[in-house]
Amino acid sequence: MAANFKFYNTLSRTVEDFVPRTEGEVSMYTCGPTVYHYAHIGNIRTYIMQDVLIKSLEYAGYKVKRVMNITDVGHLSSDADTGEDKMVAGAKREHKTVMEIAKFYTDAFFKDFDAVGNKRPDIVEPATNCIPEFIHMIEVLLEKGYAYVAGGNVYFDTSKLDDYYVFSSAVEKEQLEVGVRDDVEEDANKKNKTDFVLWFTKSKFEDQALKWDSPWGVGYPGWHIECSCISMKHLGEFIDIHCGGVDNIFPHHTNEIAQSESYLGHEWCKYWFHSNHLNDQSGKMSKSKGAILTVSLLKEKGYDPLVYRFFCLQSHYRKPLVFSFEALDQAAGAFNKLVKRIAELKEDGAVDTSVVSKYEDDFRDAVSGDLNTAMAITLLYDVLKADTNDATKLALVESFDKVLSLDLIAHAKASKEEVSVDPELEAFILDAIERRATAKKAKDFATADAIRQELLDKGVEIKDTREGVKWNLI
Repeated sequence: MAANFKFYNTLSRTVEDFVPRTEGEVSMYTCGPTVYHYAHIGNIRTYIMQDVLIKSLEYAGYKVKRVMNITDVGHLSSDADTGEDKMVAGAKREHKTVMEIAKFYTDAFFKDFDAVGNKRPDIVEPATNCIPEFIHMIEVLLEKGYAYVAGGNVYFDTSKLDDYYVFSSAVEKEQLEVGVRDDVEEDANKKNKTDFVLWFTKSKFEDQALKWDSPWGVGYPGWHIECSCISMKHLGEFIDIHCGGVDNIFPHHTNEIAQSESYLGHEWCKYWFHSNHLNDQSGKMSKSKGAILTVSLLKEKGYDPLVYRFFCLQSHYRKPLVFSFEALDQAAGAFNKLVKRIAELKEDGAVDTSVVSKYEDDFRDAVSGDLNTAMAITLLYDVLKADTNDATKLALVESFDKVLSLDLIAHAKASKEEVSVDPELEAFILDAIERRATAKKAKDFATADAIRQELLDKGVEIKDTREGVKWNLI
């Protein structure tokens, strides 16, 4: 039986109890990258938090099926259906074909996606695989009167909906209605400013490398149609959770709901999960700013990619997070200290299942309560300080890491292997610990303190614990 789980639903604008359509099972769709360039660390933050959501659901007892698209056609430089196709722009920039660009940047994306401990989606589908599905949905929308043909293109008619601005409050609706993309060139074919393209033909056809036959002429799909169709292809007419970044809310996810529910005739997705931006000192991270800071680049600079994940987990997914190398250095220091503490734990003794159960319940409550990852990490520190044996602590570290995915046990083992102790020094340490124990037994505390100092002078720190004296090099 899956545990109670709640998170902020952007659609209702409240933290809600999550109730999937099928008990114990979750169908999830997440918007994938447009593979015309590298994914920057802000993009990757979104995928880290989606990964935490999935693993938290699994920790709470749910079985999750996740589908993600790869946008390799149709995403124009403006979300308002204007400008150049991003894939075409990437191909021109690098003097390659669109498919070469798509392959290269898809591989680069998953290299960084994997490096930060993310679990790959069950299904990944490029948009170019699904042209027949796009055409079919557009045909149905035309038949139902939700779409129209103008200037050779097919548009969705937002005026046919009772509530197009489903994610917005009354004030936000007014703001959007007054200034819907006033900063971009107007498409004269649109009946309403908020209408969006389902299929492009002549008007955007000039330099489009990828094109297909359709009932409306040779052309290519708009950006928004792909997520609806790919989701339905693999998850059916209903999905439980749809994920993305906050910049996807309008117009992309707004348009997905408009076309999907008009096509289906019923509610499509009940829960919407959005992660906030990663900012640097100058504002939101963006590919348009020039140099792109990637996970691979962080690695080249000497940072473990999981340190970046740790940095992200210390903040709540709904809050903007400010990145700086100083902040990342602090996260690296904390991460390394955490690994060192875990490395000091011994693997002997029996696991205390009652202690494990208590802490696992607390951890489950933290991640099931709108993904409180900061509290989850605090609980990890609480475990290391707890009045229980090392075997129990190691069992809990391993348990928590099913969600945190910081690879803590492996890092701890690696750190032990890195510390090579000269056999002569080790013999001296063990002898000194024994001499100190004898002195303490005889209540000769001056000698015991002198031996501790003797060890410190050799770069060895000792600690008295319930499991005996532990030592490490400093």
